[in-house]
Amino acid sequence: MAPGFPAVVPVRDSKAPDGPVIVVARSAWAAFVGAVSLP
Repeated sequence: MAPGFPAVVPVRDSKAPDGPVIVVARSAWAAFVGAVSLP
């Protein structure tokens, strides 16, 4: 989570840690994780 920004989740490329960050709404991130976690 992003300290100071509890409503969003920052996503970055782990191979380019200094690269750009995509900011996703926390609710959208939860929906994404839930969808990819389904059996």
